[in-house]
Amino acid sequence: MPTVLPHKKYASFEEFYPTYLSEHANRTCRQLHFTGSTLALLCLALLLLTHNFWWLAAAVACGYGFAWIGHFRFEKNQPATFRQPLYSFIGDWVMYWQMLTGQISF
Repeated sequence: MPTVLPHKKYASFEEFYPTYLSEHANRTCRQLHFTGSTLALLCLALLLLTHNFWWLAAAVACGYGFAWIGHFRFEKNQPATFRQPLYSFIGDWVMYWQMLTGQISF
């Protein structure tokens, strides 16, 4: 059963992000996040190329699907999306960039 953390109010993204990173300690979870985000970007590119809006649904499914599998299966916690949707979305892309640039390990 995933760990459910209490809902805490954060004054800023900068305050939230260390908690977000602590909820992504499992390497496989981070790898699944990265894979899902990369596939989401590819789906968005295909949306722009084809104008087929099914690619938008595919982008959302890839982005959240891979991440949620990482949390429920490997990290054993509840995704921050359920508590802090906006900060979590921003955190996904900040973490993605930090993994891409080597600031955070895969």
